[in-house]
This record gives sequence, structure tokens and C-alpha cells, in this order.
Amino acid sequence: MNIRKATKSDAQHIAKVHVDSWRTTYKGILPDEFLQKLSYDQRTKLWESNVTEQNVYVAENEEGEIVGFSTGGKKKTGNYDAFLGELYAIYIMEEFQGKGIGKMLTQPVIEDLKQFGINSMIVLALEDNPSKYFYESLGAREIDSMEITIAGVDLNELVYGWDDLSEF
Repeated sequence: MNIRKATKSDAQHIAKVHVDSWRTTYKGILPDEFLQKLSYDQRTKLWESNVTEQNVYVAENEEGEIVGFSTGGKKKTGNYDAFLGELYAIYIMEEFQGKGIGKMLTQPVIEDLKQFGINSMIVLALEDNPSKYFYESLGAREIDSMEITIAGVDLNELVYGWDDLSEF
């Protein structure tokens, strides 16, 4: 598995991972109709912008196909003063989950944060998302929960935090 910084030319492939992983991860959590309406084209435009504005990393398999991505940076919310960084997103195609790729994709985000003198971070995860256990396995602790609405469904979102990124 190769982990590298994404380029604008990766946007279409990142969008495919984003849409496809939402469809598998959130099946049974979000309405099927909503998941099926997710658009590769719209996500491609989003990732063309994100790749130029954020540090985005991709995981490529042996054939050079992008099978996962991560992005993070300074915390976007004004809450949780003890935490300065944030893992904004990490998604991996279902067939590649559970193989250590998530940890490999988290590492460069943490390295970026450390370069800015940031040694703590949060990540948000839906309580019904089984991937939340991934964050716990990396040493994150639940620090908060809040109710959010996605596609007309009220959901509980958990906030996980790492107090000390030097452990990575």
C-alpha cells in the first residue's frame, strides 16, 4: 500500500471512494434514496477544491488505484478548547477496511499537525457507524456527543479526542 499526498488529478478517484464508502458505511443508517443520489460529479468538484485547500492523503493499492483517503488540519469548531487539530475525514473502500490502511492514512495528518505545533485532535463519527471502534483502537476517547440531522434522520454524532499525538 502506498500513502501519498493527493493532487488535483486525484479528485475523481477520491470522489469515488467518498461516495462508495458512504453507500456501504451508512447503509441502514441513512436512507437508501439519499445514498443513491450521492453524485460522483459533485464530490469530484468538492475534492478538486479540497485538494488545493487542505492536506489530503490517498492510499493506493498495488495496481495504483486509490482505495482510501484522509484529510485533516486545524480544528474547525470553536468547541473543545483542549484539542487544536481535527481529522476531517477518512474513508476506505469496504474491501480494504480492516487491513491497517486507516492507521497508515491517519499518520500523515498527525505529522502535519505536529509541524504546526499541534499535539491533540478530534474526529467526529456517527454513533451508529461501526468504524467508530477504529478511533477507539487508536487511543481516542469519547469526549462529547450531539444530535445532528442528515437526510431528515436524527442521529447521534460522537466526538472523539486524542490528548497527546506524540504517542503515534
